[in-house]
Amino acid sequence: MRTRFAIRTHALMERFFPERRLFLKSDNDTRFIRLRPETQAAAYLGGALLVSWAIIATAILLMDSISAGNFREQARRDQITYQRRLNELSDERDSRAAESLAAQERFNTALAQVSSMQARLLDSETRRRELETGIDVIQTTLRDTMKDRKEVGNRLAALQAQIDGGDVAMLGGGDADGTLDLLSEALARTAQQRDQVVADAQDALVRADDMATELRLMEEKNDRIFRQLEEAMTVSVKPLDKMFTAAGMDPDRIIGEVRKGYSGQGGPLTPLTFSTRGEEPSADTERANRILGEMDKLNLYRIAAQKAPFAVPIKDAFRFTSGFGRRWGRLHAGTDFAAPHGTPIYATADGVVTWAGWQSGYGRLVKIQHAFGIETRYAHQSKIRVKVGQRVSRGERIGDMGNTGRSTGTHLHYEVRVGGEPVNPMIYIKAANDVF
Repeated sequence: MRTRFAIRTHALMERFFPERRLFLKSDNDTRFIRLRPETQAAAYLGGALLVSWAIIATAILLMDSISAGNFREQARRDQITYQRRLNELSDERDSRAAESLAAQERFNTALAQVSSMQARLLDSETRRRELETGIDVIQTTLRDTMKDRKEVGNRLAALQAQIDGGDVAMLGGGDADGTLDLLSEALARTAQQRDQVVADAQDALVRADDMATELRLMEEKNDRIFRQLEEAMTVSVKPLDKMFTAAGMDPDRIIGEVRKGYSGQGGPLTPLTFSTRGEEPSADTERANRILGEMDKLNLYRIAAQKAPFAVPIKDAFRFTSGFGRRWGRLHAGTDFAAPHGTPIYATADGVVTWAGWQSGYGRLVKIQHAFGIETRYAHQSKIRVKVGQRVSRGERIGDMGNTGRSTGTHLHYEVRVGGEPVNPMIYIKAANDVF
């Protein structure tokens, strides 16, 4: 059976590869090499495989070269895009910082205006009360004078009746004349006092009208100042509310925790008091206290923003190489920033260094503990510039970018952890883009 199959196979191969002889002739002898069909088929197959391998290898190299060129071009375009976006973010941050400084100056000016307004209101209140007291005294004096005048008039009428009745002898001639002169003089003084009191009362009424007009103008001016302050507070506080909410942080809880760091009621700013006699606060007082409350809230937000990682750890040019999320089946717990070796790395918020050394796959690692249960990590550094227990501020340099630990290239692996659980750092970075 095998022999018959071999014969048929040999005959089939002889049809395509007939037996050939290769003659080798020399000066003294002639030899030949017989090329059997099997040998020719093996040689042909080997040559075909070699040519196929060369074609495939060449195609792979060409495809890899083309794809590498496209990848490099795409990487270059991505780098240009990232740099452009970084420049835009930097310009926007500078603009927001300038707006924040301008707003702070406006707040200081407004606070000075509120203080000046409070002093003017107190002076106006004092003058009004003094005027009311003076008017009361004038009215009392006027009533007494009118009463004295009436008594003198009655006595004068009685004397005149006695004179008309012929009772002058009873009074005595000289005494009657003296009494009449005394009464006339008293009546003249009373009339003069009455005229002076009337003039004083009219002057007091004019002054009261002038003061009422001044108070009305001052109230209108204060109302404009209050409206400007209320609008400034709304414009300044709402973006901060949005920033903390976007970062998953409850603004009320954050403000409560920051307020605990201050002693006394009201935190850094205390309410205004326009009365020391236990009177109910006026509408302006309540309005001013609401504005001060918003300023207090803004100040607490500013303090909280320094304690939370609302910043980028790299200030030089960089590119994002890997984001937060699943990668090759494992959680990539941070964001990677690529830049030249030795690029400075900065703390993204105020805090205390809890780790500064080597840690397995992280390489040279710095951990910083911040307020609100937040921790940041800066991995793969080439050099660490802080120590454990050291207090650092936002923007303070803590190390240099490197390639230590489990890393395939120079970059910074940046993590943000809340309560020990990793969260996406871009939540905080993007949340601050509209404010800083």
